[in-house]
Amino acid sequence: MDIPLPLPSLLSPRYRAATLGMVALISLIAFESLAVAAAMPTVARELDGLRLYALAFGGTLATSVVGMTAAGSWSDVHGPARPLWCGLAVFVAGLLLAGFATTMPMLVAGRMLQGLGAGAMAVALYVVVGRLYPEALRPRIFAAFSAGWVVPSLVGPALSGLIVEHIGWRWVFLLVPMLALPSMLLLQPALRTLPPAPAGRASAARIGWAGGAAAGVCLLYLAGQLHGLNTLAAALPAVVLLGTCSWRLLPRGTLRLARGLPSVIALRGIATAAFFGTEAFIPLLLSRERGLAPALAGAALSLGALGWFSGSWYQGHNRHGWHRSSLLLAGTSLLAGGIVLSTAAVWPAVPTWLAIAGWTLSGLGMGLVYPSLSILTLSLSPPHEQGLNTSALQLCEAIAVATALAIGGSLFAALLARSTAGAYLANFALAWLMALLAIAVARRTGTGG
Repeated sequence: MDIPLPLPSLLSPRYRAATLGMVALISLIAFESLAVAAAMPTVARELDGLRLYALAFGGTLATSVVGMTAAGSWSDVHGPARPLWCGLAVFVAGLLLAGFATTMPMLVAGRMLQGLGAGAMAVALYVVVGRLYPEALRPRIFAAFSAGWVVPSLVGPALSGLIVEHIGWRWVFLLVPMLALPSMLLLQPALRTLPPAPAGRASAARIGWAGGAAAGVCLLYLAGQLHGLNTLAAALPAVVLLGTCSWRLLPRGTLRLARGLPSVIALRGIATAAFFGTEAFIPLLLSRERGLAPALAGAALSLGALGWFSGSWYQGHNRHGWHRSSLLLAGTSLLAGGIVLSTAAVWPAVPTWLAIAGWTLSGLGMGLVYPSLSILTLSLSPPHEQGLNTSALQLCEAIAVATALAIGGSLFAALLARSTAGAYLANFALAWLMALLAIAVARRTGTGG
């Protein structure tokens, strides 16, 4: 009887520099995203840019769609090194432009460059995982990626507040480039050892469709800032544009939830939309309706992040023989159950701790689901389509989350004047329905290992 050899460590000499470099880059992207959210109220006030406040966030998500699409095709044709370096250069350029911005439009332009670069880097890093790490190690590297998000989730907003208060908001943007280049240099030796890129194919048309999807995302965010019939007039063409472009960008069968890889990619969008659509309103509910201090309301999100990391760590180290399909079903069920418990905080009689515990459960569920979908996408993709399919995976997430947040924000604004509880419940009900759909789609991923 053959005794299986133990898995090499992510920090063994062969993988150490690449692992540290990739996790550092993920952490920097995460810190920038979370720290900017904390600093943006001060930025908007000093630059007199409240009207462009939402676009400073939505524009970043929109341009990431273009970066993801370009990097996916580029990685399949030439390997991930070039799109990774170019993505880093654009990301840093955006940070510098935002850091030295003298007007809000200039800052928004910098934020859009950041999104373009971050989207390209995210896809290229996934392709590096597919080319560099054996399949047995991929669950652990994706768990390490989750850890790269947890620390910024815990300290990013508070650190950003200290930076804004003591040295100025510009340094929230200007400090990150100082760390980005050393992180990339750690990864460079591993990039040189990657096998030659297989015979992939590029498609200029996909970049055009990605631009259309980005425009749709921006239009949805614009609709959320309008009122009455103006909201509908902006939202309807945005949804049509997003639907048309998504049909062209995502693998055939994704929008009709076909079994196998299309359902894997669709599930990424559905589950993340349910999670982040709920998360957007949890701190507001706890602080505005329950009277919690901002730090305590934010702690709920930190516990959700810890739950996510715990689930991700478990899927990377579980020794109970759970198949990926079982992890997906368990994760989506925890997500749906956690949303229900968090929703209960709308009623004053329900203790606050129950809502926070529910959000921790939702995070735990996402920790099981999110890396499992990344692993399955790489496993189900031939080498020459890993860039194409990992970009589709992240495109689906970006488009679904943007759509959910835009629709949720519009619902909340429309209902708040009539019924505070109804405004929250409408959003949570939408997220819960998406979580139930995620459970159904998890059964269609067609995975047994």
